[in-house]
Amino acid sequence: MALMDFIKKQFIDILQWTEDGDGTLAWRFPMAEMEIQNGASLTVRESQVAMFVNEGKVADVFQPGMYKLTTQTLPVLTYLKNWDKLFESPFKSDVYFFSTRTQLDQKWGTPNPITIRDKEFGIVRLRAFGIYAYHLVEPKAFYQKISGTRDRYDREELAGQLRNTLVAGMTDLFAESGVPFIDMAANQEEFGRAMFAKMQPVFAEYGLALDSLVVQNVSLPEELQKILDQKIGMNMIGDMQRYTQYQVANSIPDAAKNEGGMAAMGVGLGAGVGFGQVVGQAMAAALPQGGAAPAATAPAATAGSLSPDEVVATLEKLHGLVEKGILSQAEFDAKKAELLKKLT
Repeated sequence: MALMDFIKKQFIDILQWTEDGDGTLAWRFPMAEMEIQNGASLTVRESQVAMFVNEGKVADVFQPGMYKLTTQTLPVLTYLKNWDKLFESPFKSDVYFFSTRTQLDQKWGTPNPITIRDKEFGIVRLRAFGIYAYHLVEPKAFYQKISGTRDRYDREELAGQLRNTLVAGMTDLFAESGVPFIDMAANQEEFGRAMFAKMQPVFAEYGLALDSLVVQNVSLPEELQKILDQKIGMNMIGDMQRYTQYQVANSIPDAAKNEGGMAAMGVGLGAGVGFGQVVGQAMAAALPQGGAAPAATAPAATAGSLSPDEVVATLEKLHGLVEKGILSQAEFDAKKAELLKKLT
């Protein structure tokens, strides 16, 4: 009885694969020294394909369904073995099952920033990441190029290869497009479609079909992002020199209305020529073309107008007369108002 049990165990009557976990792409049916009985049953479930390999050569591929293994259902294998169609003996062959389920939510991204040439910013380092999905469509190509004769090949073993391939494709795409980083980051959906089209043939070489690819983020490293933020801020303000000149010029009439207003601007009557130069530059920028205020070094102004330097110098002298008691405060205020009017 024990001898009969041993003999029975050497022949396989049913071949099937019930996936025992998520992530297995290829699995070899455990054969050991056993042989497949002629007329055995092969069950291939939905989301699977089965493939027979005889003496290192791919023989037959079976799509989902139930099969009785005979010379009629194994024509290629029969041809390779040169069996006649009336054979009744068992045979040996490696049987591989492959999962054709869609592998969702696969992550891709740049583990380190990649260096690219941007036509707007020059040489920059770029980061990007997203998700993709794929499924196995050609078991023969996958077996020959990826899984080979291993007992099991898992999805995680392939993840690094696919991720790095996607990053390389993204780098080439960015360089080929010539699109500035700012435009690329603002059109991630279009960028993703371009990457999807570029990577489909690459996946096909491995026997895989790329189902979707999403670019979730395109960014610069933190230190470069800060520089970009500063540049954006400068563009929003515009020319800082002209902005400062405009602010100084607009502040003169307000300062003239308040006692000590000139001093509050950091000027004071003792600031003298230094402030005159600042005011002169501000007035030159604020006045329309052809109506610029005379420079600090220009000759005496015409009778109807005074240069900012002359106004400040005169106010300084008058203030000295007030301190000496020669002029009253009221007389000084009246004269100051008169002089400041000649600036407007």
